[in-house]
Amino acid sequence: MFLGTHHPRLDDKGRLFLPAKYREELAEGLVITKGQERCLYVFPVEEFKRITEALRTAPVTAKAVRDYSRVFFASASDEVPDKQGRITIPQSLRTYAGLERECAVIGANTRLEIWDAKAWDTYLTDQEQAFADLSEEVLPGVL
Repeated sequence: MFLGTHHPRLDDKGRLFLPAKYREELAEGLVITKGQERCLYVFPVEEFKRITEALRTAPVTAKAVRDYSRVFFASASDEVPDKQGRITIPQSLRTYAGLERECAVIGANTRLEIWDAKAWDTYLTDQEQAFADLSEEVLPGVL
């Protein structure tokens, strides 16, 4: 499970240090792809395989499945962190997410998300009231 918010910086080569607490889990490899709201999703290989299998069994006759799969897989990049725990984020993904220097890496349960730090701050500010209002609707009887 991925939790918390971290603030690494991209270096001049487009590399980012993974938060130390997640390096062991991601040491064997990960997949980075486009996420919603102009962030990047980072999946451990096993989680990416699980999602791949779910999409494989979805009906290819459904346009939404085809559209989502095309963007999701075409933008995916498999990476292995180096010995210092850095990953290289491909230029096309950096451009999509607006990543330049300051980043926010957030835990999102089964994945990490990489955001431009300012975009994350704006998103979080915009969503905090909605978060408070949705708890009953999203998790009825749990919270």
